[in-house]
Amino acid sequence: MFRSLPRFEFLSPKTIEETIALMDQYGQKAKVMAGGTDLIPQMKNEEVKPEYVLALSQIPDLEEIQFTKTGGLKLGAACKISQIDRSDIIREQYPLLAQAASVLGSTEIRNRGTLGGNLCNAAPSADMAPSLLVLGAKAVIASKEGERVILLEDFFVGPGKTVLEPDEILVRLEVPPMKPRSAGAYIKLGIRKAMDLAVVGVAGVISLESKNGTCEEAKLALGAVAPTPIRAKEAEGVLIGKKLDEAVIQLAAETASREASPISDIRASEEYRRSMVGVLTRRAIQQALNKIEP
Repeated sequence: MFRSLPRFEFLSPKTIEETIALMDQYGQKAKVMAGGTDLIPQMKNEEVKPEYVLALSQIPDLEEIQFTKTGGLKLGAACKISQIDRSDIIREQYPLLAQAASVLGSTEIRNRGTLGGNLCNAAPSADMAPSLLVLGAKAVIASKEGERVILLEDFFVGPGKTVLEPDEILVRLEVPPMKPRSAGAYIKLGIRKAMDLAVVGVAGVISLESKNGTCEEAKLALGAVAPTPIRAKEAEGVLIGKKLDEAVIQLAAETASREASPISDIRASEEYRRSMVGVLTRRAIQQALNKIEP
C-alpha cells in the first residue's frame, strides 16, 4: 500500500552554520536529511513526524574527501557511499573502506545514501561502522558551541541511538593514516548476495612488526551481533605480540564469538550469528594478512 509523507516544511540551508542555527531554533521538531534513504521510509511509516526537514545537499563542505600522508583522511558526513566506493584516494590508501562501501545496499542506495546517514541511523548492522572502527576513526560533531571530537566507538549508545544532541550535527569523519605493513578486510554475511542488511559483519586491521613479523597491532569490529557495532577487544589481545599462525587466529576467532551478544530474529538465530562471528573473524584476519607484503 502506498503511503504518503506527512506534511512538513522543507528547508535547504547553504552552510553548516545555517543548519546549526535552524536546528537550534526548531529543536526536536526538525530532522536533518542527507540522502534520505533512512529518513523518508521512517516518515512514511510514521516512525518520525518532523515539522521541518533540513536538507544538507546544498552544503559542499559536507561532501569533501581530503587526504594527506601525515594527517590522514577527512570524509564529509554527506559523502555518498558511491563516492567512497569509487574514490581513487580511498581505494589506494584505505581499500577496506571502499570494500565496505561496495557491499552496502544496491547501486541506487549507494548513489543516494551517505556516510553520515549510515552512521547516524545507528543500526547495529550498518556496513560502514565496523571498518571505520578498526581504522580508528573519529567523529567531528558541530553545534552552536563549536566542534567536539570523539572516537567513533563512543558515538553509538544503542539501536538507533547516538550521542548526538538535538542541536548537534555530524560534520565529518577523521581517519588516521594506516601504519606500514598494515592491511584490513571487511566481510559481510547476508541472506542474499546483494541489497541486503548484514546478518553478521566483521572488519579487521592487522599490523605486523617489520623485523620479526609478529602482530604489532590488531583491531577487530563486529556488526549486527550486539546493540551497537562493537570492537572485539579481547580477541584483539589474543593476536597482539604473536606470530599469526592458524592456532592463534582460531583462538582469536573463538574469542570474538564469545564477545558477541547477538539476538535471534527473522533473519538469523542467536546461535547461527555467534557461530558465524567466529568464521568471519578468522577469514577477515587471514584476508588482511594475505594483503601484507612479506
